[in-house]
Amino acid sequence: MNQDDEKQVVHPSQYCEGRKYEPMNVIADWDLDFFLGSALKYIARAGRKHGCSKEQDLEKAIEYLQYVVDREEES
Repeated sequence: MNQDDEKQVVHPSQYCEGRKYEPMNVIADWDLDFFLGSALKYIARAGRKHGCSKEQDLEKAIEYLQYVVDREEES
């Protein structure tokens, strides 16, 4: 794997470029679970990943958030 490919895997531009904080660091610092962390990642990349629209990313974030809400309501 060349350096550019490795950088894209470790620090994807859709999450990092022009940003002060990388989502995975925020997720770890805030101790978010998988579902909330996934929602945060989709919000962070909304409209920035090639081939995915902002709407698609936000809808996916909503799916994860709704799952958390549904779990809370069940307990």
